Amino acid sequence: MTRDEARRRGKALREELHGAASKEGEAVPGLDDFLAEVVYAGIWDRPHLGLQDRCICTLAALGLLERMTQLEAMVAAALDQGLSPRNILEVFVQAGLYGGFGTAEQAARCAHGVFRARGLTVPPEPPRTDSNETLDARGRELMATLHGARGQQGYAAPGNAVTGALYPSAIRYGYGELWFRPGLDHRQRMLVALASFTVLGLESQLEKFAQSALNVGLKREEIVEAVIQVAPYGGFPRTLNGLAILSRAL
Repeated sequence: MTRDEARRRGKALREELHGAASKEGEAVPGLDDFLAEVVYAGIWDRPHLGLQDRCICTLAALGLLERMTQLEAMVAAALDQGLSPRNILEVFVQAGLYGGFGTAEQAARCAHGVFRARGLTVPPEPPRTDSNETLDARGRELMATLHGARGQQGYAAPGNAVTGALYPSAIRYGYGELWFRPGLDHRQRMLVALASFTVLGLESQLEKFAQSALNVGLKREEIVEAVIQVAPYGGFPRTLNGLAILSRAL
């Protein structure tokens, strides 16, 4: 594909994602052509990961990075690609586990503005009534499914008196609660995790979860693409660091 062909393909894909907003005046002379070629034809149009999955990764990255203008446009694109309002909100909740729940609340408020403009509502969810014992057992079971023996190492080691002051809460409320909330399945939540760890530069977590992603149905190529997808939003250096980790982990 020539550069002109890539630009044409990129502009068509950008218009598919963002509609009329993709034709607004460019902020920097020549930047629209560059982004069409590099971001849309070069990354969004890559094989092995569909547009819905790429939207999930991008929503996680933009929410964590607090890029509200871009996030608003991506929420609209995600709706157009078939994600529901609840799907989108759960991306922010899952990413908030890794980057702070304040980012989840801010991203959700941005998303609700898009929902209101489209006449969409999110039904309230009844309070979850699982006991602490149920959450703990479910969390430990999921950890074993995802991580195997690696789920007992490092900060997750059961005998670590320092990390043990916090890590039981991660098991109970992270693995036992958040991973089982409605709105995203385990495969989709893993995409959020991979994208989040990459843009946040959490390299040890990325290495751990990249291997675990194989246990929830993601293929090796999909794991790689989830990391590549966030390069335009979190920066190419962090993504390249992430890919170097994948080259070891996988």
